[in-house]
Amino acid sequence: MVARPWLATAARLGLAAVWLVAGGSKIGDLAASGRAVNAYQIFPYDLSVVIGAALPFVEIALGLILLVGLATRLAAGISAFLLVIFIAGIASAWARGLSIDCGCFGSGGDLAAGKDPTYGTEVLRDLGFLVLAGFLLVWPRTPISMDAALSRNTGEGDSDD
Repeated sequence: MVARPWLATAARLGLAAVWLVAGGSKIGDLAASGRAVNAYQIFPYDLSVVIGAALPFVEIALGLILLVGLATRLAAGISAFLLVIFIAGIASAWARGLSIDCGCFGSGGDLAAGKDPTYGTEVLRDLGFLVLAGFLLVWPRTPISMDAALSRNTGEGDSDD
């Protein structure tokens, strides 16, 4: 399929943008990111703070790696793993009746009185991102990427591996 490499490029750049925006929105307030993780009531507070402080850096790193197209399949696999965890966390909060903001693109935490959570929308959004990651797991090669440049330099060709 002639369009597949360009669809993969769009998926790679789209997923890169998601991670860069998500990480960038949290990196300025790592304490708030920790409080957002703690709001899920899954981990002890101290572990939630560590996860919340590390997560923006992981998201930005994934975004940059995908942006340049280096180790795309690995970055897509890590992305898929994180997205499954995020979906499970949101579903868990929903099932337990918590009233929180997911913290996906900002500070998150407990919702103000009178505000309803948007868990269904958040799960669907993350499932869409998971589809992008899955596409890249199957077809990681994109025409404009470090992976493509490196494969040309090593004589590996343009296979879909």
